[in-house]
Amino acid sequence: MLSGELTAAGAAAFAAGVRKRLPTHRGHLILDLTGLTAIDSAGTATLVDVWRIGKSRGFATELVGIQPAVQAELEQFRVTVELPPPAAIPGFFESLGASAWQAVTALGQFTVLAADVTIGGIQSLFIPRRMRWATYFREASLMGSQAFGIVGLITFLIGLTLAFQSAYQLRQFGAAIYVASLTAISMVREMGPLITAILVAGRSGSSITSEVATMKVGEEIDAMQVMGIPFVDFVAVPKVLAMVTMVPLLTMLADLLGILGGWIVGMVYLDIAPKPYLQKTIDALVTKDLVTGLFKSVVFAWGIALIGLYHGIGVRGGAQEVGKATTASVVSAIFFIIVADSVFSIIFYVVMA
Repeated sequence: MLSGELTAAGAAAFAAGVRKRLPTHRGHLILDLTGLTAIDSAGTATLVDVWRIGKSRGFATELVGIQPAVQAELEQFRVTVELPPPAAIPGFFESLGASAWQAVTALGQFTVLAADVTIGGIQSLFIPRRMRWATYFREASLMGSQAFGIVGLITFLIGLTLAFQSAYQLRQFGAAIYVASLTAISMVREMGPLITAILVAGRSGSSITSEVATMKVGEEIDAMQVMGIPFVDFVAVPKVLAMVTMVPLLTMLADLLGILGGWIVGMVYLDIAPKPYLQKTIDALVTKDLVTGLFKSVVFAWGIALIGLYHGIGVRGGAQEVGKATTASVVSAIFFIIVADSVFSIIFYVVMA
């Protein structure tokens, strides 16, 4: 087996070593060049010489693992080596089957992780000593208070925009007062939980993935397993519980600021008095609206945290893979949010109809 560079400096020693180790009887001589990164003219000549020595002694001589750079150098000296045929390109059904199998395997792994984390979280609530409360409060602060500004600003502007767009149509029918009802219901049922979850997925979900992926690449998770420290209790549960706690609180903040944005449009643009606008908002909202919005936010938070953990744990390779895993985590989390929101909207519409 050759590794590194085969140049004039080491060619003679290589040839002498091969001659010394070759037995006198016939056999099979394999020169493995997988680790060979470079070769010069002297190295090529020595390699050919060793090859011919093996042939002359009756050995079945074979070169394997030739890298592209070495192959190009050998071709310059007209040294040709038969390479194994390239692997056949899989057909459509083979690719489809492989993709389906990967999806099923990934779903199974995610389900196991979700079950472990969910059970661990429930146990921590009933057995408080199992919970790392310092880590929980630190994670809750990072996910909650530090996201206050961006969530509040975005949802305020969305409430403002909703009120403007609905007022454009409702004023034509003399029903501008219903801007209050439309904005309030849209924010509480739909836009508040949805926008908050997307912002948290991009901000905190990616953070979970990058942190866990860095631990995986640095072999910290393996070290924890060797020391008998459960990853789920030590790392996963505090993050998931912090996410599930903070996202509903951020959603309520988003609802309030979105309604505030519509209220400002109603007063400034539609000349609606503050008290009638607020009264119309209160009349339009019922307990079901708040409950459904908060229920959505809890499910969104649970999914975001688990998806972040799953992509982080699944990293293989170096630092470059951490970035890929973070990107995949955010895309998967947003996809989950949109699909879950669509399903909930259909279910709640049928139930509340």
